[in-house]
Amino acid sequence: MGKCWTGVLAIVLVACVALAAFWAPDGLGREEAPPALPAAAQDCMVCHDDPGVNAILRTAHAVTDDPHSGFAEHGCATCHGPSHAHQQRPERGSRRAPPDVVFGIASQLDADAQNASCLGCHRADAGLHWQGSVHDHEGLSCASCHRAHSVRDPMRDPVAQAQTCYGCHAGVRGETLRPSHHPLNDERMACSDCHAVHGSTGPALMTRGTVNETCHDCHADLRGPFLWEHPPVREDCLICHQPHGSVQASLLRQRGPWLCQQCHLAQFHPSTALSGSGLPGETLPSGSGSMLGSNCVNCHSQVHGSNHPSGAGFTR
Repeated sequence: MGKCWTGVLAIVLVACVALAAFWAPDGLGREEAPPALPAAAQDCMVCHDDPGVNAILRTAHAVTDDPHSGFAEHGCATCHGPSHAHQQRPERGSRRAPPDVVFGIASQLDADAQNASCLGCHRADAGLHWQGSVHDHEGLSCASCHRAHSVRDPMRDPVAQAQTCYGCHAGVRGETLRPSHHPLNDERMACSDCHAVHGSTGPALMTRGTVNETCHDCHADLRGPFLWEHPPVREDCLICHQPHGSVQASLLRQRGPWLCQQCHLAQFHPSTALSGSGLPGETLPSGSGSMLGSNCVNCHSQVHGSNHPSGAGFTR
């Protein structure tokens, strides 16, 4: 009887362990089975069998059942070239020849030669506007930003993407740390939400043809059309707003009334005195006789445009 209970207990214990391994989060209790190694890559993996290299087997670059991918047929040579000299055993005292195509800062090839390997597949997406783009003109290679062998390319993670961009755009990093800023550092948006980093027909690599069209992808309520239009709003959002960050509220370049006075040079009523302006009373409720320390949007709240029949002054 005791042996029977011992057997039952052993079966229950094995079942519990199996269930725990099945329901455990990735990396805890069970490991993901390594993908099958294509025959064309087996020779390479004899020497390059380390996590930094074979992680590519878990990425889209190493998909073997995709007819658009050459990895199943050519293996590593799909990107690195045939590399016949690299496969030969070096003479004593000599270093092994590098692959035909090496990526990144260790490469002896220029950016165009490195990028040609990537653009062989990415012609219709990244390559569409790459030639002649700002990043192409500056000599960036795809490997300057992307990590092809990494399971998680930093350019596909909002926070990591921003950190990669800050490597060159240090001034933008400082702007995003100002009190009013787009949530680039809060995992709520990425640089690529506004910028087409591989090239664009718009200014500053905008994802749309104009700045306003790009902004309206998120700020659709400000697109209009409005019964009463505010001309600078229709022209360019950047006339009033600093896109990456500002010390003023709402990403404004300056606070009112100074921002407004760049266009409104004391027409209608001045900012320095209320007398004779047609405004009610001689002083503001605060007792001040000057609008200099106030803000135009206290009254003109609909600065982006108004659909109210009496909204010509954007007050409603």
